[in-house]
Amino acid sequence: MIIKNNELQKLKATKCNLYLLYGENRGFKNQFIYENLSLEFKKNIFKYNENEVFNDYKDFMTSILNKSFFEEKKLYIISNVTEKILVLIEDFISSNIEDITIIIVASILDKRSKLRNFFEKEKNTICIPFYSDQNRTLSFLASNFFKEKKISISQEVINFLVERCRGDRSNLNNEMNKIYNYAYEKGKVSFDEVYKITNLAENYSVNELIDNCLAKNKKRISAILNQNNFSDEDCILILRTMLNKSKRILKIKKEINDVRNIDSIISSFKPPIFWKDKEIVKTQIMNWDAIEIENLIYKINDIEFIVKKNTINTLNIVSDFILNTSSRPNN
Repeated sequence: MIIKNNELQKLKATKCNLYLLYGENRGFKNQFIYENLSLEFKKNIFKYNENEVFNDYKDFMTSILNKSFFEEKKLYIISNVTEKILVLIEDFISSNIEDITIIIVASILDKRSKLRNFFEKEKNTICIPFYSDQNRTLSFLASNFFKEKKISISQEVINFLVERCRGDRSNLNNEMNKIYNYAYEKGKVSFDEVYKITNLAENYSVNELIDNCLAKNKKRISAILNQNNFSDEDCILILRTMLNKSKRILKIKKEINDVRNIDSIISSFKPPIFWKDKEIVKTQIMNWDAIEIENLIYKINDIEFIVKKNTINTLNIVSDFILNTSSRPNN
């Protein structure tokens, strides 16, 4: 059974002991587990990853099936799962155990996933997708956090912080707590301080990579690719960042009636563009026409599909795509 993360109130009326939480929003998944599922189990919470389960599967199942008369309810959280975990799910359901709850935590699962399809169709299970938070949601969370903590911080700095947190409130929460620990005595924090005390340098390199790609600065692109230790795991982040920034260019292009009003449109754009990024955004707008950027958006989606199907050389695929895009002649 599917429950969307904006329908979580339905859980109160649903009795279930088998959950699948999937999607890229690790922070929202952790928050959901803590606020909605873990509190009733007190200290009887056991965490595993899939490899640990299958390293000694027989012992794991024995620990679930064998229960003493005086034992309380238990919660098992199994993370980093693949389709292989279906073996455990089927064994667990066939055992008909009522006082054990299992939460399966997965990353992105597409519509063809057997694990996802099983949970969506099975009436006695719950499947909840946790997609990336929109920047607007993260901005709201950040603003409330700093207001409650009585930390003075500008909206521009919040926008900077949010943009570089990958749409994951776990990243945002970690960085906000660092800022609070740094600034709680003086009650305010600047952009330069936020940049220095947070772990956003790696995220910033991804943004710098894509900004220069869309500005068609091939020389800078080559330098960034050589200087940064990007890995295959970064490919989806790189492509999603490129997709979001390309959509922003397209939206601005559609609002421009005259080249002379570019600055005013950039200044009034929502969500706001950070002041340090305005010049490079202007360059990007001048370098692409609407049809070209629309075609690029289609191409980014195609490349992401290819990357998801391939398990090797994905970084080479993405790097070549970035270089080729930055080499395109200006319109």
